[in-house]
Amino acid sequence: MTPRLVIFTDEPGWHGRELRRWFGERGFAAEFVSLTACHVDLAGGGPGLVIPGFDAALPVGAFVRGVPGGSLEAITLRLDYLHLLEALGCPVFNSGRVIERTVDKAMTSLLLRHHGVPTPETFVSESLAAARDYVAGVLARGDSLVKKPLFGSQGKGLRRIQRVEDLGYLLPGEVIYLQQFVHTGDGPFRDCRVMVVDGRAIAAMERYSHHWITNRAQGAACRSIPLQDGLAQRAEAAAAAVGASYAGVDLLRDPAGQWLVTEVNGIPAWQGLQRATGVDVTALLGAACVARLEGGLAALA
Repeated sequence: MTPRLVIFTDEPGWHGRELRRWFGERGFAAEFVSLTACHVDLAGGGPGLVIPGFDAALPVGAFVRGVPGGSLEAITLRLDYLHLLEALGCPVFNSGRVIERTVDKAMTSLLLRHHGVPTPETFVSESLAAARDYVAGVLARGDSLVKKPLFGSQGKGLRRIQRVEDLGYLLPGEVIYLQQFVHTGDGPFRDCRVMVVDGRAIAAMERYSHHWITNRAQGAACRSIPLQDGLAQRAEAAAAAVGASYAGVDLLRDPAGQWLVTEVNGIPAWQGLQRATGVDVTALLGAACVARLEGGLAALA
């Protein structure tokens, strides 16, 4: 019987198609399922987690390409599904725990600091008054900040803070996440994205733009760069700090030449990286995932 795995995604797109093709060529049937379509049913003798298309059986593994947003309760439930799959012996790539650590920028920053991975100065608070005091101090020494959504990606919702007034006001329940703006030299703004798989940096690209937001999704151009000058080691340390099986690590080089990790993405895209570098990221991710699947199947045999 063909082993079947699930790719959790709401929008398969290029990444989903590439993963399904790669798994199919290696004898695995991959099914796209949204986490919103799953549910818990404790009637009968099944595992309690119902995944559409898998009847009473569980997949041999799960590749997580997306956890949809929603209310705190909805997101908690969707992560519960990932935790339960692992508890039932189904490998999840990346795990629910890693996704929790990386989707929350405050936790990522804290873990980076705890593991000695250099990261820009960061401030997180629920208090607008405390944030204003902090911003005033930073501005007084001649620096500026970037305000980011605590849960966010692709460069959406970023705001440059160059005056205290730029903070604006807080929405109900909003948390303020501020990160020091790092000057990367004259010319276009730039940062780096490094893909780490199974503890090893496999490819890197520089993203550059005339706008200070350098995400590819916001129109930045990309070019391949070598994994040298400590870039690979810094990215690998960042992925290890959050326990990720694979990660897209974003880095900046400060004026002193030190690599600073700004974010660690536990559900990274890689289409731009694969095109820029020529590295078959899909194959390397697929192989790492299959190694876990085969390890789980051997344990069950």
